[in-house]
Amino acid sequence: MLHSSLDADVIVIGGGPAGSTTATMLARQGAQVLLLEREQFPRHHVGESLLPASIPVLEELGVLPEVERAGFLPKWGATMVWGRDSQPWSWYFSETSRRYPHSYQVWRPHFDQLLLENSRRSGVDVREGHQVSRIIYRAGRPAGVGFHSREVSGTASCRLIVDASGQSGLVARTLGLRRWDGFFQNLAVYAYFEDAQPLPSPDETNIFIESYADGWLWNIPLHSGVAGVGAVVDSAVGQRGIQSLGPEAFLRQQIAAAPRTASLLSGASLTSGPFVVKDWSYTCEPMVGDGYILVGDAACFVDPLFSSGVHLALMGGVMASALAASTLEDPSMAEAAGRAYEELYLQEYNHFREMARLFYTSNLTSDSYFWEARRILEQSGESSGASDAFSPRQAFIRAVAGQPPRGYERAVLERGEAPVSFTNSVRSVEGERAERRQEMDRASQEPGLLLGAVPRLSSGIAVARKPVLGQGKFEWGQVITGPGQYQGTPCSPLVALLLSLIDGRANVEAILNGMCNGRPPDQAARIRESALAALGILYVDGTVEQLARL
Repeated sequence: MLHSSLDADVIVIGGGPAGSTTATMLARQGAQVLLLEREQFPRHHVGESLLPASIPVLEELGVLPEVERAGFLPKWGATMVWGRDSQPWSWYFSETSRRYPHSYQVWRPHFDQLLLENSRRSGVDVREGHQVSRIIYRAGRPAGVGFHSREVSGTASCRLIVDASGQSGLVARTLGLRRWDGFFQNLAVYAYFEDAQPLPSPDETNIFIESYADGWLWNIPLHSGVAGVGAVVDSAVGQRGIQSLGPEAFLRQQIAAAPRTASLLSGASLTSGPFVVKDWSYTCEPMVGDGYILVGDAACFVDPLFSSGVHLALMGGVMASALAASTLEDPSMAEAAGRAYEELYLQEYNHFREMARLFYTSNLTSDSYFWEARRILEQSGESSGASDAFSPRQAFIRAVAGQPPRGYERAVLERGEAPVSFTNSVRSVEGERAERRQEMDRASQEPGLLLGAVPRLSSGIAVARKPVLGQGKFEWGQVITGPGQYQGTPCSPLVALLLSLIDGRANVEAILNGMCNGRPPDQAARIRESALAALGILYVDGTVEQLARL
C-alpha cells in the first residue's frame, strides 16, 4: 500500500451537506481545503424533506439550478394527523413565506453528490473513499489526521479541522463531547416503497406525518416514484420489537397500526431497507475547541419531526466556513468567534427542539404509553422563575409570539393542546407587545408626549462588543444582550449609541440631541427619524422596559 503525506489550511472530515458547504465556501475565500470522505458517492442516506430556509444557502452555493434540474418533487408543505383531530390537516409554506413558497423532496444520494461535485469545481481537494482513522495532536491540539483508502494510507496536516463526519462524530467521540437528550429517546425504522398512493390533490407532494398509538410515521414521496416511509417509536420499545420480529416485520406492524399510511401503502412493494436509527437527539459541548470545529450531525441532531437535519447542516456549513476563515485570518479572534458560532448554532437547534417538544406534548390523537410519557416529561421539564427568562424555552416562546397566525410553530396552538404554561406565556408576550404598540401609536399622534418621556432599559440589557456573522467571516460588532437575548441581537452603531444614552434620567428629546450634536441639519434629521423608529421597536419588544409619562 502506498503512503502519502498531505498539507492543507483546513481538513474537512465528511462530504455530506455540512462538509461540502463548509469546504466550498472556504475554498472560494482562498483557503486550501482538503475534504476526506470515507464513501464513494453516490452513497445511501435517508431521503430528506428540505425546508424553504435551505433554499437561500443553495442559491449562495450556486447549486440551486442543478437542484431544480434534478427533477426533485416540490414540497409545498406538510399534511398531518396530529393534535386534537384525527382527520388530516395541511400547512403550507406559502402561508408564512412568499419568497420561498416551496422546498424539495430530495433523493439524498443524488442531492449530496451535487453538493460534493460543486466543492470540486470550487477548488476543494476532494478525496472519496478516504476514511479518517485518527486525529493527530501536537502540543495538545488537533493538527492533522491519519487516513486510509484501498490504495493509500497516510497523514495530512492542517491548521484547522472541521468535523462533518455525521452521527459517527469522530472528534466528539474521541474527546467525549456528546450529550444525549433525555426527552427524545426515540428510534426510527425506515424503508422505501414503490407504487405507493399519493395524498389527494393539492397535497400529493407534501410530507405526510401520521401519529398513532406507539409513535408516528413519515411518508415522503420522491421523484423516482418511490416513497420513503419511517416509523418513530420509543427507543426501548423499538429495540425489543426489532429483536423479536426483525426490522421488516416490525416496520410493517407499525404501518398497519396507522390506518391512513397503511391505506397509502396498500398496493406498494418494499424496494430497499429497512434501516434502523436510534438515540439520535444530542448536542456536543463544546462545538468548537482549539484546532477544531464541529458542524452538521457531528455537532448536534434533533428529532426528525420537522426535517431540520439538512437545514442545520447547510446553515452550520455557512457559519463553520465563516469561523474557519476568521480563525485563519486572525487567530486572536478564534475564541470569541467560536463562542458566537456555538451560540448561533444552539439558537437554531433549540428552536427546532422546542418546536418538536411542543408538538409531541400537544398531540391528543392517541392515548398510549408513548404519548403520555412525553407529556409527563414535558411537565416535569417546565421551569419557572427569573432564570427561565434566559432559557431556550423562553426564547422559543418569544419567537412563537411573533409568528403569523398560521405559522408552523402556531399550528399546534390551533390543532393540539399545548401545555397551559406555554399557552399562557405566549398570550402574555403577545398581550404585552400589543399594549406597547398601542402606546407607541398614541404617542406618535402627540410628538411632544414621546419626546418628553424618559426611557429605561429592562434589567440586564447591555450592548456588548462581540463577533457577528458577516459576509463570509465573523466580524467584530455591537450586540444587544440580556434576558431573552439568547445569543444576542446584532445592532447598528446608531442603535448602540441610542442604548448607551438611555440612563433612566434623560428624556427622549435630550437623547436625540446628544445623538445629533455637531451633525449637519440634514444628517441630524435622518438620525432623529431613525432613532425614533428604533426606539419604538425596542419598546415594543421589551428591550426598553419603560417610557415614563407615556
